[in-house]
Amino acid sequence: MLYEGFTHLLVQKENKILVIKFNNPRKKNCINFNGYKELSRALGAVNLDETVSIVVITGAGDFFTAGNDLSQKTDVNDMDAYLKETNDTFKAMVSSFLNCNKLIFSLVNGPAIGIGSTIVGLSDVAWCAEEAYFQTPFSKLGLVPEACSSLTFPLIMGRSKATEMLVFNEEMSAQEAYKFNFVSRIFKLNELDSVVWPKIREYAELPPNSMRECKRLIQLPLRELLIRANDAECDALLKRFYDTECIQAIIDFAQRKSKL
Repeated sequence: MLYEGFTHLLVQKENKILVIKFNNPRKKNCINFNGYKELSRALGAVNLDETVSIVVITGAGDFFTAGNDLSQKTDVNDMDAYLKETNDTFKAMVSSFLNCNKLIFSLVNGPAIGIGSTIVGLSDVAWCAEEAYFQTPFSKLGLVPEACSSLTFPLIMGRSKATEMLVFNEEMSAQEAYKFNFVSRIFKLNELDSVVWPKIREYAELPPNSMRECKRLIQLPLRELLIRANDAECDALLKRFYDTECIQAIIDFAQRKSKL
C-alpha cells in the first residue's frame, strides 16, 4: 500500500486528504535522516493517488517541528560519504515538495523552527495557531538558508524581514507571520475540530483536476528558480559542514542541550 511502513512520521489518508504528522514529541518533533526520507516517500506516493486532493502537514502534540535533529552518529566510518548522503537526502526531500502535484497545506499547530519554517514557504497554503512562532537559526549554527528559503522568504515577506530571520535569527510571531503574508490565517487550537478541519475538508471537495492545474500555473513562473535555489543552497550547505564555524557551533549546541 502507498501509505504503509512509515515509522518516523504519522501518515494517514482521510478521504480526499493525506495527513502527514511530524511525530517525535520527545524531541519536539525534530526530523532526522529517516524522517526526511519518509517525507519524500509520502509526497512521491501521493502523486500516484488520484483520490487525494490535498496534503496537510502538521505536528503531533504542541510543536509543529523544532527542525533538524542535530544528534549526530558517533559510529560513522566515512564522514565524507555520510555528509554527502545526508545532504542528498535533504535535497531530495525539498525536491519532493517542488514535484508534488497536490495542494500542500501547512497547518502549523505550534513552534516551527528551521525546516519547520522553511517548508511553510514551500507550501501552497499555510495557517498557524496563535501559539505558533517561526525561527530559522541558520547563521547561529554556522549554516545557510535551506529548502529554497533564500528565494521564498524574500518573495513572501520582503528582503528586510527575510534577512532578519535567515541571517539574524530573529523569531517571528504568528501575528507577524500573518502581517508579512507568511500565513494566510491564524486559528485558535480549540477551533481545530470545529472550524479548521471542516474548512479543509470543504476545500478537498473542489474539482481535483482543476486544483492541480491551478497549482501548476501558479508555480510555473517560479519553478526553475526554486530548483536552482535548492541546488545552490545544498551545495553551500555541504561546504558549511566542513567549516570550523559550523563544527564549533554544533558542538556548542550539543553541549548546551546536554546540560538541560
